[in-house]
Amino acid sequence: MELLAPAGTIEAFEAAVAAGADAVYIGAPAFNARALAKHFTLAEVAAMIDYGHKNGVKVYMAMNSLMREEEVGQAVEILGALDALKPDAIIMQDLGIYHIAHRYFPRLRLHASTLMGAHNSMAVRQFTEMGFKRVVLARELPIEEIGRISPQSEVELEVFVHGALCFSYSGLCLFSSYLGGKSGLRGRCVQPCRRRYTWGGKGDKSQAGYLFSMNDLSGLKLIPRLQAAGVSSLKIEGRMRNPQYVSSVVRAYRQVLDQPGDDKALADAEDMLSMAMGRKASPGYFLSGGPTDIIVPQHSGNVGIFLGKIDKFADGRATLTLKETVRSGDRLRVHQEKSGERQGFTLKELVVNGRSVPRAEEGCRVTLLMPEAVNKGDSLFKVDVSERLQKVGKGKGVNPGRFAKQVQSLTEKAYMQQIVHSLLGRPKRMVLKKPDDRKGRVPAGRGKGRRGHDVQLPVEWWLKIDNLDFLKQHPPTPPARVVISLTKETYGQLARHKRSLVPLQRRLTWALPPIILEDDLPFYRDAISSLQQSGFHAWQLGHISQRLFFDMAYLDEKVVIAHTRKGREPKVSPRPTAKLRLFADYTVNVLNSVSVRALANLGLLGSQLAIETDRVNLVDFCSHKSEIPVGLTVYGQPPLFTSRLAPQFFKYDQPLVSPKGEVVILKKRWGQTLAVAQEPFSLLPFVPELAAHGIQYIVVDLCNMQPRKGDLTAIFKQLGGTGRGGSRQSTFNFMGKLL
Repeated sequence: MELLAPAGTIEAFEAAVAAGADAVYIGAPAFNARALAKHFTLAEVAAMIDYGHKNGVKVYMAMNSLMREEEVGQAVEILGALDALKPDAIIMQDLGIYHIAHRYFPRLRLHASTLMGAHNSMAVRQFTEMGFKRVVLARELPIEEIGRISPQSEVELEVFVHGALCFSYSGLCLFSSYLGGKSGLRGRCVQPCRRRYTWGGKGDKSQAGYLFSMNDLSGLKLIPRLQAAGVSSLKIEGRMRNPQYVSSVVRAYRQVLDQPGDDKALADAEDMLSMAMGRKASPGYFLSGGPTDIIVPQHSGNVGIFLGKIDKFADGRATLTLKETVRSGDRLRVHQEKSGERQGFTLKELVVNGRSVPRAEEGCRVTLLMPEAVNKGDSLFKVDVSERLQKVGKGKGVNPGRFAKQVQSLTEKAYMQQIVHSLLGRPKRMVLKKPDDRKGRVPAGRGKGRRGHDVQLPVEWWLKIDNLDFLKQHPPTPPARVVISLTKETYGQLARHKRSLVPLQRRLTWALPPIILEDDLPFYRDAISSLQQSGFHAWQLGHISQRLFFDMAYLDEKVVIAHTRKGREPKVSPRPTAKLRLFADYTVNVLNSVSVRALANLGLLGSQLAIETDRVNLVDFCSHKSEIPVGLTVYGQPPLFTSRLAPQFFKYDQPLVSPKGEVVILKKRWGQTLAVAQEPFSLLPFVPELAAHGIQYIVVDLCNMQPRKGDLTAIFKQLGGTGRGGSRQSTFNFMGKLL
């Protein structure tokens, strides 16, 4: 198997090569999902590719962040430059970047990022059909599931084997974005999952904890099982980690790969990992039966060795009793318990009994010079030691200066501008302001309100629900589409709601969840087949791979129908007809018009724009012609994260408060744990503006909610911005900036 190492600096890149990595992945300029790290220049990229290839090491470029509309031209330039520099692969998640690379730079080898959410064999098949040569599987898969996916795969499978874990499925976390516009899908996550949360915000202190802060993944002992499961590449997380960490971890895994079955080699490798100063280690999701030690709610989940809690602070100095040895010059990090903020610093002065000393042992009471004010009870961690830090020097093998002239003209070639023009065409004139509602309004529906007044909408609207009982509510204006989330619960409700669904049949759309695990594929195949035979032809896809539920070539394969229940003839969906209509939900993460083009090429007839978009991006997006209708969710409680975990200490349907006063509520839906904001967000006052810019349908999403009689009428009153609660509700990123 390939050993794939991370590098966020040239020094870390050289360390990975020296430690024995077969391949190294680095961030592509401006478009990598570790945007908080320093961007490499094209000259540095060229130098690292050259150095890696001379040492027999492959170099992959992580171009795996979502692309805003204004960044399309820059993405074309970067891909054109990389095409000339010849990296060994590009790792990506954005469908627009995929379309550009696949259509205009066919020499580039494409890898599907874990952010694309490949959590079952269907996703791997879809990405294979799209031309990806490798798929990075979701980190939430046990080895047993990987072993079932692998025989059905025609491409290489890569898994994360070591490093940080996210609480949410990659590609479905909106937590950081919702709380401040810093999108994890664009590499700017501020890790709100690492904060300390309290149930209800008060009461017993034992109810508080780091409930979402994951321990690190370590699969060192599981390498033989991963190989037997069909894994091609073992990936180490850590482009934000220092060269010493990268070197220690790569050497450990290299040793075990080179000496399989050697118990002493394994023990020595484990010692190397203990010196890397990561978080507490866990096998993650790899072992069947579910992870048991992946979260320790009493610990903050900080990287490093815990030194103790500060019990006194005055005049810039903190006092505590050490739980581990510390030296002057060590790199430390303080975790502020009240706010959840973290601050790293190099220890410049260490005082014991009034004297400055170079070193203090475990159990010693010490006073440390702190760079910023801290509070009693804050935690202190050692994240690196002075001896290793002193050895860090500038890279000597990688020489970007040699390539400065060579790369100077790579982004200036005329054909790149031609590509941009073919992708975007001539933009329409758009004005970033709320239009006059009296001009250009085209009513999409009209009905009578409860008091007899007309309710007029400037755009088609859809209603989304996850409980068929909600059909008893009657909004002032009938929706153009009723979207029902297809789950085992709603499917089970069909029998008693059959009569009420008959008049809705032409307007009804069934929505598939973004996560469908391998064991659940047979249920969804059977349910979709039954519903199609009953005359339902409109579907909303939570993941792009779900289009294969309607592909006979896929459904006829023996390897797929082998998963149907034993002793029962497999049900196969009828062949798609002209009536079939497929739409993409916002979880497909469309942030630019090129992504819409990719979806149109895959046969979709409509798509929602990413729910985390801001106003500026929406206007830029709408300024270019869309090949299919584009909509937007304008009201709801979207999952801020989606997790496979359901530990015993979770309490569902109760408020959970962070140190910053952020309130979320945990829900159980379609076999997953979701966290939603306490109150729904609303863009209803902006609907006339959205319609004027070119949004063709809006979605009012009542999923994860318990709407009462009259709620839909109250929601409609917000359309003018005067309804109760409308002005006080969150607008997500619409009025801010998606970073």
